[in-house]
Amino acid sequence: MAEFSFELNEDQKAVREWIHGFAADVMRPAAAEWDEREETPWPIIQEAAKIGLYSLDFYAQQYFDPTGLGIPMAMEELFWGDAGIALSIVGTGLAAVGVLANGTEEQIGTWIPQMYGDANDVKVAAFCSSEPDAGSDVSAMRTRAVYDEAKDEWVINGTKTWATNGGIAGVHVVVAAVDPELGSKGHASFIIPPGTPGLSQGQKFKKHGIRASHTAEVVLDGVRVPGSCLLGGKEKLDERLARARERATAGGERLKNAAMATFEASRPAVGAMAVGTARAAYEVALDYARTRQQFGRPVIDNQGVAFQLADMRTRIDASRLLVWRASWMAVNGKPFDSAEGSMSKLFASETAKKVTAQAVQILGGNGFTREYPVERMHRDAAIYTIFEGTSEIQRLVIARTLSGVPIR
Repeated sequence: MAEFSFELNEDQKAVREWIHGFAADVMRPAAAEWDEREETPWPIIQEAAKIGLYSLDFYAQQYFDPTGLGIPMAMEELFWGDAGIALSIVGTGLAAVGVLANGTEEQIGTWIPQMYGDANDVKVAAFCSSEPDAGSDVSAMRTRAVYDEAKDEWVINGTKTWATNGGIAGVHVVVAAVDPELGSKGHASFIIPPGTPGLSQGQKFKKHGIRASHTAEVVLDGVRVPGSCLLGGKEKLDERLARARERATAGGERLKNAAMATFEASRPAVGAMAVGTARAAYEVALDYARTRQQFGRPVIDNQGVAFQLADMRTRIDASRLLVWRASWMAVNGKPFDSAEGSMSKLFASETAKKVTAQAVQILGGNGFTREYPVERMHRDAAIYTIFEGTSEIQRLVIARTLSGVPIR
């Protein structure tokens, strides 16, 4: 088990500087253009692929970093560059992690390479879980997968929403209910191969922020996939469902809490994204306050502005520490006894919204225009308190964990 440390090792520092260079030299100069276009920045993804940044190997190296700091470090630097472009680059990772976590070795080897493609022909993948009536309440999922034993095929029907890369992806990973009576324990994940009949893109959302990232509905109408596309295989699924039915008889609430705990481990990465956006806005505001003259002196000489900057930096550093702690705990098998994963995501996401708003305020009228990036950063920051569990859900998870009672 790696000791928890606030100091990055030399390899981590080198990787951080490499990512930072890409974010500064490639992502930032293109950020405003792709935000206005509201399109997937394929040329930027291809540039990331050429240097190995957009690849399974890179993310696997960071994911298996024994200190736990590889992923949050990478997320912070990428989202410091630009949140929309960064989400286009890392969005495929959501689907890849879904396969890594649940798939067989054969499924991992078959499908994950197809998710990324190569530098000459980049691909993206989509993870499809949320639905119009099932966001925070995953037990309300209506997408159904029914097994056709005669053909060894699964038939999937339903509509997914808020899917990053939904519809434009080659490979889609879809979560569906196979036993609705078991709630979230009756769910399974399926690979939908490229070109599968019945899968189509529904509405593409025109968003307030992260506009360079493609977000859309995915419609599944009689989609048929081979039995081999069930992640983990049917034997494993049947065993899991049997155990879930036995436990449901003993106490359904315990099952629900266990399902919520599953999401805890992924939340620090979102917190790191928020830290990157907050840090970017703070740096712009600090530089502006140092150089902007009002009443014959720099704006930062105004105590009201200086105190805001002090609070901004304090919250950013505190957010990073919470994210790092949770990330280290997750990779070293430490249980989140106090919902540390949700704590990190909650505090960092709220910090991103607050800090970017303060940055706009410090820049005054300039901050309200698209001539300065803080306006875009402020719009981007709004997503962090919504996706991967809203702030209200994070508080609910923390409260339930601390109290031990099913607070509603």
